Amino acid sequence: MAPAGVEPGSFRDPDSRVLVTDEGIYRLLSDDGLADWRRLAATELFESATADGSLIGTRESNGADEQPSGLDGLGIDPGESTLVKPAAAVLHHDEIPFVSYPYEWSFGMLRDAALLELDLLLAALDEDMTIKDATPYNVQWRGAAPVFIDVGSFERLRDDEPWAGYRQFCMQFLYPLMVQAHRDIALQPLLRGRLEGIPPVEAARMLSGRHRFHRGVLSNVVLHARLERRYEENAGKQVRGELKQARFSVDLIRANARRLRKLVARLEWMPGASAWARYRETSSYSDEDSARKAEFVREAVAASRPSLTWDLGANDGAFSRIAAEAGSYVVAVDSDHATIEALYRSLREAEDRSILPLVADLADPSPGLGWRGMERRPLLDRGAPDLTLCLALVHHLAITANVPLAEVVEWLADLGGAAVVEFPTREDPMVERLLAAKRDDAHPDYDRGHFESRLERRFEVERRERLGSGTRFLYRLSPRV
Repeated sequence: MAPAGVEPGSFRDPDSRVLVTDEGIYRLLSDDGLADWRRLAATELFESATADGSLIGTRESNGADEQPSGLDGLGIDPGESTLVKPAAAVLHHDEIPFVSYPYEWSFGMLRDAALLELDLLLAALDEDMTIKDATPYNVQWRGAAPVFIDVGSFERLRDDEPWAGYRQFCMQFLYPLMVQAHRDIALQPLLRGRLEGIPPVEAARMLSGRHRFHRGVLSNVVLHARLERRYEENAGKQVRGELKQARFSVDLIRANARRLRKLVARLEWMPGASAWARYRETSSYSDEDSARKAEFVREAVAASRPSLTWDLGANDGAFSRIAAEAGSYVVAVDSDHATIEALYRSLREAEDRSILPLVADLADPSPGLGWRGMERRPLLDRGAPDLTLCLALVHHLAITANVPLAEVVEWLADLGGAAVVEFPTREDPMVERLLAAKRDDAHPDYDRGHFESRLERRFEVERRERLGSGTRFLYRLSPRV
């Protein structure tokens, strides 16, 4: 949940602004925004999409009794608000368990979010409406199920105008997917590096040579880039005028959306074999140790009864599933894209809405990005976990990423809540493998006694257990008050 106040990432739409209060998530609408909202709310699209969860549940607040009292505490006058235009109404949204961003999604997640946006666009066209933008930031997740959250993006269809979101769809959805599918270039750094996505000219460079003959590249990338070069000095007014003269019919927009949907649905990324995707097969855990570790986690989850669990270094999600089975919503984080893609596919097939898989390097997690560094919040600021699972991770942070062991403990403590932590000793086969690439005097602080003394400064150690291998220790921790 964001801190109470105006949502920093919602300022770009002059007709719609999101507020976060202790009572929930609200949206202020201008007169124009209100007219579009009421038109949307009366459609079969709205009824069916909110019923199946693909569109965020939303209701209009009627009268002072239904207005969020938090507006007064935030110093916001609904008649003025922070909209460019005066506010005419307030909407109340259902909440999303945890906010994530496209640069933390796997390939399959971005593709499914793109298909959702196109499906909603096609349904909107049938209601004489359209979607005025096409950004993945309008999509969030309930587990492995995407949900479109920006009802303010729907507007009435205007005669003779093309779909305004096409360029944005290409830059933020289509091009990252194409580059990953055809070049095996990770989409996450591309989207994190530029929130607006990949410009057509850059996409054309990445998809040059033989790659331009892949389906859809010539028409959506190469031609798009040429047109942008042609009009770059007078892009806005001249292009808008020419497009208007072309008399775009709704049938043409619909055909384009269907073509894009077919193109996106055909894009595939086949992850190569990675060490982490094969971790269960190659790890040194015995069956007995694996079973004992799972039981240790199960007991910790039962003791803390978390609403929100973070599984850091989640791998195949085995421990995420244990927490989810106990009723917790789980954010499953791993730096390996192939691993998270495999986890997402299995969760999607099971229609799981309790585990959110994310790609993130915990030694370099998502920072604050966008205007004033506040449009997209840091990963660690989007909701404190009640329980953190930190299994088979500490040695990678301390040895691979060279984070001092004391800093790892401080970081875990700062997350708040309870924790389950695993510590492999220097004699563990995986630790020996990591240290083999280092100098003999590297990481003198990597020691169980030092680790436990640091834990005891910041946590109450409620339980510790040595696994049968003799080289791995488990700790159940609660924060010191």
